[in-house]
Amino acid sequence: MVMSAVDVKRFGRTGVLMGGTSAERDVSLRSGAAVLRALTAAGVDAVGIDLQDDWAAQLRAASIDTAFIALHGTLGEDGCVQGLLEIMGIPYTGSRVMASALCMNKRLCKQVLDQAGLTTPVEIRIAEGGPERYPVFIKPVAEGSSIGLHYVESVEAWQQLDLDADMQWIAEMPVKGVEIAVSVLAGEALMPVEVAPKSGVYDYTSKYTAGATAYFCPARLPAETLRYCMEQAEKAVAAAGCSGAPRVDMIVGSGGEAAILEINTIPGMTETSLLPKAAAAAGIDFQQLCLRILATAGLDYGQEGKR
Repeated sequence: MVMSAVDVKRFGRTGVLMGGTSAERDVSLRSGAAVLRALTAAGVDAVGIDLQDDWAAQLRAASIDTAFIALHGTLGEDGCVQGLLEIMGIPYTGSRVMASALCMNKRLCKQVLDQAGLTTPVEIRIAEGGPERYPVFIKPVAEGSSIGLHYVESVEAWQQLDLDADMQWIAEMPVKGVEIAVSVLAGEALMPVEVAPKSGVYDYTSKYTAGATAYFCPARLPAETLRYCMEQAEKAVAAAGCSGAPRVDMIVGSGGEAAILEINTIPGMTETSLLPKAAAAAGIDFQQLCLRILATAGLDYGQEGKR
């Protein structure tokens, strides 16, 4: 779908929100810069906004009509900036406040998915002396991009960890299988992308270092398994109330069963990111992808904002 000049103009002045103050600031700046280039090339009146100190003041000064959120992590992906934009009457891309907050909290999202009949990894209780069993994956309850992800095989390894005491942590039983990511664009799942990190663990370094991970789209799975995973991703997104272009990460076992790891409401848009790879496999180039995401701004927002 290529939008006409009239379609593009209806967005008005579009602010690409990037940067922020989370641990994922650098990735967000890369995502935002790529989106800004694409929207500008498509004829959108777009401006990049690196949110740092007084976000409300920066948004007012930019005088935008629509917001394309390319923020990752705390404050940008957890419902905070979404709430601010709603107060200011600015339609925005991505999931709304409640869905954003839910998916940013891995434990709460896990509970919602479990109640919806979807499979997630088994959570292991963290006692005073560490997890009740090993090996486990340890990760922050509310961070993205695999920030703080640790694979812990023993008590000794646990004791060597220097975990931030101010953060909440969750431990999960490892799931063996093929790791895939299924992006859901405007409610429809794209072809799953298989990720095969050379290190064996798809952590922050594997995600954002060129050449550190091999990608396959479609994933190297039977056709019926691919369809099943796409259906599971659509169900997960619906259960969490997500909108825009969320990405569902999962691991597919040898029997074809899929365990959902998490839902990322604002996937990366960098050169190594998975959503653009899935879109390209569907014949949607990066510019078209950005326009399609932008077109979702305000669709379930309840108002037309300042447009």
